Amino acid sequence: MATHDIHIIGGGLAGSEAAWQLAEAGFRVRLSEMRGVEGTPAHQTDGLAELVCSNSFRSDDADNNAVGLLHAEMRALGSLIMREGDRHRVPAGSALAVDRDGFSAGVTAALAAHPNVEIMRERVDALPAGPAIVATGPLTAAQLAGSIGAATGRDSLAFFDAIAPIVHRDSIDMEVAWFQSRWDKGDGADYINCPLDRDQYQAFVQGLIDGDKTEFKDWERDTPYFEGCMPIEVMASRGVETLRHGPMKPFGLRDPRTDKRPYAVVQLRQDNALGTLWNIVGFQTKLKHAEQVRLFRTIPGLEGAEFARLGGLHRNTFIRSPELLDAQLRLRSAPQIRFAGQITGCEGYIESAAVGLLAGRFAAAELAGHALEPPPSTTALGALLGHITGGAAADSYQPMNVNFGLFPPLATESKKAERKLALTSRARRDLEGWVARHPTPFASSEVEKHELGANRFSTSLETNVPI
Repeated sequence: MATHDIHIIGGGLAGSEAAWQLAEAGFRVRLSEMRGVEGTPAHQTDGLAELVCSNSFRSDDADNNAVGLLHAEMRALGSLIMREGDRHRVPAGSALAVDRDGFSAGVTAALAAHPNVEIMRERVDALPAGPAIVATGPLTAAQLAGSIGAATGRDSLAFFDAIAPIVHRDSIDMEVAWFQSRWDKGDGADYINCPLDRDQYQAFVQGLIDGDKTEFKDWERDTPYFEGCMPIEVMASRGVETLRHGPMKPFGLRDPRTDKRPYAVVQLRQDNALGTLWNIVGFQTKLKHAEQVRLFRTIPGLEGAEFARLGGLHRNTFIRSPELLDAQLRLRSAPQIRFAGQITGCEGYIESAAVGLLAGRFAAAELAGHALEPPPSTTALGALLGHITGGAAADSYQPMNVNFGLFPPLATESKKAERKLALTSRARRDLEGWVARHPTPFASSEVEKHELGANRFSTSLETNVPI
């Protein structure tokens, strides 16, 4: 007889969030994580919810930014990922960035201590026969990927995801670099800025183009890049001015030594709570490690840089979700299976966790014998879900961050300056209405028989962080 109600495969952000939502609802969860018995090309630890590409959850502005709105909605629905993100926050202007190690340790400890969660260090090679959520992320093991392919009848799509290098703070020359956030947002001094003049910038761009790159493996060839994590050398190859309007843009910054805007700027963002490690913003790369060290040390202020980690690049896989999944993230050909996280084709840490939250709540409602309608498409959660399950044609489906372009247009015209605030105000109102329609969705004898007893799956906005 099974000792769990549902099996979650994958302990990344999506799987961890789904497990938390189900456990808090009173259901027994088996959470299988491969790391601990078998590694991946990108991860460095066996901690749950390990952050690989960046330590940033991006903007935390819930009034003017879609991802900030998503943060707020997840906080209101009791997200573990947001709780631990807030607890392990490090300075990053108006963005939410976290101490990687502290964040992962917090998520791992919370799930390990939960009486309804059993963490199993094991590789799962086939889709389960019973209720399950697959949240194996962009580096799904080959055996399970084969099982998914057999169930879907389709080959998984793929794209490359890139890792930015990390620099030791005490190796940065602050006689050259300075602290400032673009347009002085946040605390106004959350980024380290390294200035380049025209000649330095053009030489750096040429160095990126000419630099030695690592060879692609056979399984990586002919795989398209995702625009949101484009290697810096690929951006450089698109034109000499491309980087000046991307990660090296100088706009909103002024060198205090010259009182002028530099021609280009390299920014570094704090990577851990101690402030000893800083990642180079937007510098994901497939340059060889020795070439990275040589070239990045030509950046003013980084001549003596010591690197805690150098950049890398790996392949991600995702399914044709609009074709394969229903509106509650169930696999149409095997509806006891749900998918969550990056394998569904969402992009970004928070988006992955948000889809895990939804998958966990949908599964909990189904286990309890209740109906839980998808959140309104006017909310950040609903807009993201809509993109994944039906917002694009399967043949052209590509990874997507949450953005206001996924939201339905406003019923009335608004001035451009007021549009974002109108969208977020509508989202708050509609999420409150959705919560009111499902105030205690899992209160039943089915839930009460579990170890936690009374239903703890509160969706009340009054008992969580307001949005």
